[in-house]
Amino acid sequence: MRFAISIPQYVADGTFDPAATRRYLARAEELGFASAWTQEQVLGTIPHLGPVEILSFAAACTERVRLGCAVFITSLHSPVHLAKSLSTLDQISRGRLEVGVAIGGRNRMFSAFAVDPESFVARFTEGLSLMRALWTEPRVNFTGRFWQLDGAAMEPKPFQKPGPPVWFGGSHPAALRRAVRYGDGFFGAGSQTTAQFAEQVQVVRDELARQHRDAASFALAKRVYIAVDDDPGRAHDRMAAALDRLYGYFGLPDMTPVSVFGPPDACVRGLRDVAAAGAELILVNPLFDDEEQMERLAGEVIPQLA
Repeated sequence: MRFAISIPQYVADGTFDPAATRRYLARAEELGFASAWTQEQVLGTIPHLGPVEILSFAAACTERVRLGCAVFITSLHSPVHLAKSLSTLDQISRGRLEVGVAIGGRNRMFSAFAVDPESFVARFTEGLSLMRALWTEPRVNFTGRFWQLDGAAMEPKPFQKPGPPVWFGGSHPAALRRAVRYGDGFFGAGSQTTAQFAEQVQVVRDELARQHRDAASFALAKRVYIAVDDDPGRAHDRMAAALDRLYGYFGLPDMTPVSVFGPPDACVRGLRDVAAAGAELILVNPLFDDEEQMERLAGEVIPQLA
């Protein structure tokens, strides 16, 4: 069992504190977290710093911890530009990059990205194929539906060969089967309950068997929104408010069932259930009091799960 920590990204205009973020990242590495992760949100009312930029900052502040984004909505990106940015990030981190990808849902403002909503799945698979070609081939000849390259080169390649690990997000069975077909692992969303994650893991395992893939070479992870608080009622209320800020826009009901909160023993039980559902890597994601939460998780919760 490995544990990862989220990198704080919700920063109001003018309030980013480089020293505090540097201290947080250094402490995460010191506490032994396997990796530190960002998310991507381009449009939205929540002030959310970009993942590539934050990961670049993190690469300069750390030496060992792996760094990732779960997930890039790659169907909204130019695969050529994204391949270049991620290759550069893998170089400057000396091969510590993890890449999460997903198609995203249909509730995106596709017109802002000049993307046809009827073709975003096809763009996703073709874009990933092109990125991998740019990461591995000295000259790329690519004749696709959306992109065409003739003898194009991209240097430098990623530090990791043939490229950074690619995790797939998603919840629909088609997305899970796509993950097995094209990915190196599946990353369960924080917005899904442990029971939903368990069902998704079963679909993944069935598809691994059907495709004759070695299950041991395909990783399973889940993001878990978490709050350690000795007062269960206060933990519930703060978690409910934080999740409403994130998901209230979608008109979703009470989201607390997707999260883990309460005293350390309650958090241990919740994370143990996530592990039993199949997670080999658990990304603990506090939504407030980031430094305090990281210390409590590392000192009072994770040691009980070793």
